[in-house]
Amino acid sequence: MRFFVTGEQNRQLLINTLILMFLAYVALLWISNGLMYFHKMNLTPESVVSYYLGNEQEFNEPKSYQSLLEVSHFHLFAMGMLVLTLTHLMLMTSLPTLMKVWISVIVYAAAIADEAAGWLVRYVDPAFAYFKIAAFLLLETSLFLLIVIVSLSLIESRRQLR
Repeated sequence: MRFFVTGEQNRQLLINTLILMFLAYVALLWISNGLMYFHKMNLTPESVVSYYLGNEQEFNEPKSYQSLLEVSHFHLFAMGMLVLTLTHLMLMTSLPTLMKVWISVIVYAAAIADEAAGWLVRYVDPAFAYFKIAAFLLLETSLFLLIVIVSLSLIESRRQLR
């Protein structure tokens, strides 16, 4: 990350390229995240409720405490590392500081909300299905925004090298 602060990104084409390749990898993760969501449910509250609370007509069991805990355990760490990395890279761009702060807050809040929403639907109230849909859309949008912002910043710095 030091290369952004010291201006070394203009001299270190390899690091720039590696980060762009990382961002391409994250874009694939972003796509697979959306595909996994839409494989399980869609953007209707009924599908979210059916996924978490089960559906007798489709022979789906409600999500168990252990199942939710295992997913949360992995997601909290993995999404935390992903969001930390992407926001750290975004902090080194030329965006205004206030915008960086807001984007960071939004993406962290979206990641936590997306993880909490399934628990809320399952154990608090099915009406949280709306919250789950909103959290998923906000998370996907904010991750996409981070990928684009950092990619464009790096592409611009590569363009300036030529």
